[in-house]
Amino acid sequence: MESRRRVPLWAGALIGLVSGAVAVGVSLLVAGLVKASAFPVVAVGNAAVDLAPAEAKEFAIRTFGENDKNVLVAGILVVLAVIAAALGVLAVRALRYGLAGLAAFGVVGVLAVLTRPDAGPVDVAPTVVGVAAAMFVLHVLVRRALPGPAAPVAGEAVGVSRATGPGPGSGAADAASGVADTETPSGASLTDTPSGASVTDTSSDASVTDTVSGASATDTATASATSSVPGAESGERREAPVPPVMRAGEDLYAFDRRGLLIGALGGIAVAGVSGVVGQMLSGRSTVNTARAGLTLPGPAVPARPIPAGADLRIRGLSPFVTPNHDFYRVDTALVLPQVDPRAWTLKIHGMVDRPVEITFADLMKRPVIEADVTLCCVSNDIGGPYIGNARWLGVSLASVLRDAGVHRDADMLLSTSADGWTCGTPVDVVLDGRNALLAFAMNGEALPVQHGFPVRQVVPGLYGYVSATKWVTDIKVTRFDRDEAYWTPRGWSPRGPIKTESRIDLPRDGARVAAGRTVIAGVAWAQHKGIDAVEVRVDDGPWRQARLADAPTADTWRQWVVDDWDATPGSHSIQVRATDATGYTQTEERAPVGPDGATGWHSVDVEVA
Repeated sequence: MESRRRVPLWAGALIGLVSGAVAVGVSLLVAGLVKASAFPVVAVGNAAVDLAPAEAKEFAIRTFGENDKNVLVAGILVVLAVIAAALGVLAVRALRYGLAGLAAFGVVGVLAVLTRPDAGPVDVAPTVVGVAAAMFVLHVLVRRALPGPAAPVAGEAVGVSRATGPGPGSGAADAASGVADTETPSGASLTDTPSGASVTDTSSDASVTDTVSGASATDTATASATSSVPGAESGERREAPVPPVMRAGEDLYAFDRRGLLIGALGGIAVAGVSGVVGQMLSGRSTVNTARAGLTLPGPAVPARPIPAGADLRIRGLSPFVTPNHDFYRVDTALVLPQVDPRAWTLKIHGMVDRPVEITFADLMKRPVIEADVTLCCVSNDIGGPYIGNARWLGVSLASVLRDAGVHRDADMLLSTSADGWTCGTPVDVVLDGRNALLAFAMNGEALPVQHGFPVRQVVPGLYGYVSATKWVTDIKVTRFDRDEAYWTPRGWSPRGPIKTESRIDLPRDGARVAAGRTVIAGVAWAQHKGIDAVEVRVDDGPWRQARLADAPTADTWRQWVVDDWDATPGSHSIQVRATDATGYTQTEERAPVGPDGATGWHSVDVEVA
């Protein structure tokens, strides 16, 4: 049995890590040729998101915010690295264990890929090819670290010393008797020379006879060979020739540090180059170029100018228009879909008179609408950050639906994104005259990729999970009693109207402020209803009316301020509540974000010194 105990632990871990890196790099390369979502790391992450309960999703958002997807991918890679290292340690003891472990991970990756809504047989290729590459590299690195008799090192002795003179232990006979059971690469006895000749001992002097035909040497032949050696008759001692490679016992599988490190560097290079090329093939450069070269059309229906008083311009208060780089992002896409607008189409089908398929060029030819709309995520807890306001440019979703001829009994739009995520939007909301858009621009520039380039839905008054499909490519007109969107079977309400809410931006919770006149400010929202009043109180005292900023439309949030609070030393609690244009005042009763949005008054505690 092969003994491999002499391989240090770090070497086995290195073999596993390099093999795992090659699997990731090669699978990313093949995914670039097939489909970005077929990358097994992404597929496993998406499957984890799909299988995670709503409580886990909310914990991730609360804990990691918009970095929840990065944390998930990083966690998957860390787990893969740990397991890969363990498989490498096992492989240097028995290669079949490492290969079996990689095969098991291949099965997991294939199953995860096939769970994606738009998966096809070719989508398993990145996983299969990546695992095959990892198996090959694992085998090569193990052989390089433990060359064995198949890859000997020239000039080393195989359990025998060169004959330097008479005496115990010298001569070929001693060597032969010590390694008689050890095989050479060809399977012959170590007493054979490279040509198959036998090494025999006729006296205390070692004599070597090379019988090219492979015949055994006799005593006579040995004597002849001995006498043919110059100086033999005069008693001059000559060093007996030996094979260039001579190892025995555990030395046959001695650890080759140099061979391993050279092989590991080669594997790392393969992994790195494959990963870089895979990223390039995924379409990022093409999409970024297309986005940068997009010329936005002027709106046929421009938005009203933003009133000068819409933004109070108080330091620390959320601006009326949220910059694109600060706009919140909550979605299930571990890898951003890269959709080339030249290849983009939108299909509208289902309960319609005339199925429609439009291209991006078709969309740009339609009358363009500009609208200020505040979007909010249903996962936004009381006082949370997942809300933002932007000026959107797009075409009327209602007009496109009317071209298709929506059936009277249809009540749901089941929209699908490029990565397979689905969203259910009430038909009556989209058709009631509000600025529901197929948007392609945001704050004067083409949609950023992370916000849905080239086209997304924007529907005022609804939480994003039932309205704001990014990278939208398909809309099925249907009914809520026939179809379910992504989040509905996971415990969320099928319809999600935004609730009237308010938030304190200044002072921050836990802040220390100076005594005296202090500003209290924030934002309030009730999209498509509008905010009529905001009230603030300190330490359960009387409610005070806040001064409201202007608002160009009921579809946006509204800033508010109380700028004359006389803060006294000590600890204080500040609360806020809003009243919308229907006369509804938000409730004090606190409720979690699930299943249809949080409720309660936002409060902050401050220390005045």
